[in-house]
Amino acid sequence: MSALDLRPAATAARRHTTRGALWLARRQARVPIAVTVAVLLVAAAVAAYSRAGMLDDLAGGRFAHCDTGPLHCSRPGDGLPLLLDIAPLQYLGLFNIALPVLIGVFWGAPLLGRDLELGTHRMVLSQGISRTQWFTARYGLAAVCAVTGAGLLSWLFAWWREPAADRNYGLFWYETSALSGSGPRVAAAALFGLAAGTLIGLLTRRVLAAMGLTLLATGLTVVLLELAHKTRALVPPQSYLSAGASPKPPMGEKWSTGTYGLITADGRRDDVMSCPYPSGADLRQCMADNGYVSRYYQANPPSDYWAFQWLDTGILAGAALLLTLATVLILRRRAA
Repeated sequence: MSALDLRPAATAARRHTTRGALWLARRQARVPIAVTVAVLLVAAAVAAYSRAGMLDDLAGGRFAHCDTGPLHCSRPGDGLPLLLDIAPLQYLGLFNIALPVLIGVFWGAPLLGRDLELGTHRMVLSQGISRTQWFTARYGLAAVCAVTGAGLLSWLFAWWREPAADRNYGLFWYETSALSGSGPRVAAAALFGLAAGTLIGLLTRRVLAAMGLTLLATGLTVVLLELAHKTRALVPPQSYLSAGASPKPPMGEKWSTGTYGLITADGRRDDVMSCPYPSGADLRQCMADNGYVSRYYQANPPSDYWAFQWLDTGILAGAALLLTLATVLILRRRAA
């Protein structure tokens, strides 16, 4: 029999093993996929109900007298802050921030770790399924589901937030739940969590140990990124100047660092408390006495939302790619 005669049989065998690997991957991923679908359905139902309530409140004219600045709008009569009910929206944002931890611990760590701990991977590999097919089917299905689910949750947050976006009675772009709980970074973070958990599960071959280490690794990554946001380590703020005692540029939707000050003619910057007067003759006199020629404050403009987003997305997606490559290399070289 010639080599040409054997090609159809070999192709059919490869297709059969590939289908077998995918069937097994789907069977083993039934629980996390079902949980993902349930979370999406519950989140969508709560979002639709809550957003409708927000729209009704806005249509009723309760917020018609509010401006768009950062200061809270006051309720007529008693002066208390007037706010939309955004607590459920913030909870979704915080859930999105926690996604890499949840996915890494409960999906990534057991993905390979459970089979390796129980030794059931040997039975799978003995059926003609290669390690590459076994890994690709399981990890590929998990990655598609995790990224798709995270992307839908991110979109749902943005849709839900839209009536309250960047309003003092709603949710500004720089608040933690909005900045880190929306946009493409959510999907990249989900993939990172899965990749980290999968690699740790492969290395430890113990599910509980892998879950603990994954919790530590992904949780620390989330905390470090949040710290980078708060300190503006990756996206530095801009300085906004006003000549003399003239009114400062309005804060509007900018994210203030809380840094305000005064500038001398030679460029020296001093704290705002050097002349602790908001305006008027006292401020002008103090500035003249101390040689201050302008005032400034530092803040990130609304356009920096996308700078934060794409930097986070690049960091998380790049880390996920490196972790996935490391998993493939180790899996190919490690003995069963």
